[in-house]
Amino acid sequence: MELWFSEQHTPNVKFSIKVDKQLFSETSEFQRVDIFDSAEFGRVLTLDGRIMLTEKDEFIYHEMIAHVPMCANLEIKKVLLVGGGDGGTARELLKYDTIEQIDLVEMDEVVVRACKKFIPQTAACLDNPRVNVVINEPLKFLRRIENAYDLIIVDPTDPFGPGEGLFTKEFYGNCRHALHDLGIMVNQHENSYYQKDAAAMQRAHARVGDIFPISSVYQIHIPTYPSGHWLFGFASKKIHPIADADFQRWQSLNIQTNYYNTKIHSGAFALPTYVEKLLSR
Repeated sequence: MELWFSEQHTPNVKFSIKVDKQLFSETSEFQRVDIFDSAEFGRVLTLDGRIMLTEKDEFIYHEMIAHVPMCANLEIKKVLLVGGGDGGTARELLKYDTIEQIDLVEMDEVVVRACKKFIPQTAACLDNPRVNVVINEPLKFLRRIENAYDLIIVDPTDPFGPGEGLFTKEFYGNCRHALHDLGIMVNQHENSYYQKDAAAMQRAHARVGDIFPISSVYQIHIPTYPSGHWLFGFASKKIHPIADADFQRWQSLNIQTNYYNTKIHSGAFALPTYVEKLLSR
């Protein structure tokens, strides 16, 4: 008998992966956490039936959420990761010797524990001494922090369910207060293709734009995410994602990547016309 995992992208669209073996399943206080093996994508992490990462294509997401802000400001030393309990974003940031501390605030301990055991490709780095894993609700963690971080990467689940509070104007305002003057915030913006997701993307972009004077959107292609087209937001008080990027210096660091490069960095901010129209509404 064949076993298939299917994620419902819309009421009319499903994305399915053939499952070789179920490795982990537990319902936490916040969500159901599953990890399974597949022939095509390797190990797959899902939360409440939605794919968070696969071993085959996770590098695309994690490289682009980490290296774009780093190239824009190579003086970053202290980072806050909101979510990201799988460890992939922290792994990319640890490639910079100049980063002194990464505070990873994950509300669900089950995600961290499961990924450490079954997806070491991303989570092995969580034992690095520069990574401080804090199990806490990010909204509570951030409320009293001011002028503390050079970079905040908001890497939550979708804006529905347990991650919904990380897409609010209050939360983005707390991020601004927690950043230094040259600080940067990057957050995942969902996709722009399916109607429900596009509406969430528009809300997030509008809220970030109300908080930060510099607010841009950039794109990636990731096969296992809804529509395959995914967006990130780049926000800052003073740093521009392209004009302030030091491409030559970044290249001199010889950081190994499989998706990110300096040409992709600039090109990712050139958005399709329909996305530009959605963002302008």
